[in-house]
Amino acid sequence: CKQCHVRKTYSVTINSLVNLRRPENVSVDSLNTRYVLRWDWPHETAANQTVTFTAQYLRNEKYWTSVCVNVLEHRCDFTGAIHYKISFLLRVWANTSQQSSGWVQISFCPDEHAALGPPSSLKLSSVKGDLEIIITDPLSSTNQSMKTLLNDRLSYRIQYWRRSEEPQVPKAKDLETKNNLVMLTELDRQTWYCVRVQSRDGSHKKSSVFSDTHCTRTEGQMPYWQIFLYFLISLLLSFLLVLLNFCFYKMITLLKNTFCPAIQLPDHIQEVQNIYTPLPAPK
Repeated sequence: CKQCHVRKTYSVTINSLVNLRRPENVSVDSLNTRYVLRWDWPHETAANQTVTFTAQYLRNEKYWTSVCVNVLEHRCDFTGAIHYKISFLLRVWANTSQQSSGWVQISFCPDEHAALGPPSSLKLSSVKGDLEIIITDPLSSTNQSMKTLLNDRLSYRIQYWRRSEEPQVPKAKDLETKNNLVMLTELDRQTWYCVRVQSRDGSHKKSSVFSDTHCTRTEGQMPYWQIFLYFLISLLLSFLLVLLNFCFYKMITLLKNTFCPAIQLPDHIQEVQNIYTPLPAPK
């Protein structure tokens, strides 16, 4: 960042007016070119007093510019007010109708301090057995590519893995590139792969969070070993099905013979039954 040459300034304030507590935990919540100054003010005031805040920035050695004046919120949006490549001084104070606090001042250079966002979009498609990845650059507050501000410093870390695996395991593969169109080759056919991408700025060692994970299945002819494996699995399942039916039949037969056995009549009863059984009528 281009440094501001800020001269030391001195102010004389009546002590009776400067007895309000200062804002605390002043910081900048930033992403790409969106900058929001935030602070806390957990102090108590009189019931009839309303505390408001004023936030300013300094871009040269003379003049402070107000962005938020007498606001109730504990935030001030500096987006559009400060430039990405220049270092600024930001400050905020609290005041009521009768009191005011001292200023709390921080330095902020977006190029060094602003967080870098992930790719704004990611498209994944299968092309002849390979995976085509289309990466859209992270966007500024005006929907311009961050590459225009970072020049050739913007790069991407592509992480891909099989969907059945976790991305944290060593089998996940990484790829560094500055291109927006990337082809992943030498992948298994008919296999699901997942991809996520991270934006990086090597000069300031900044990395974004990963994008959402996208998954798709590669095309192409299934390998012969995989076809043979599926054939063996189908044979095994067929054999298990036949074996299961046979075992079920044997179990039913055993239960039937155990609980419902066939009754065999004694021989003398069978002889009596045969005597009294009428003979069939002659034709």
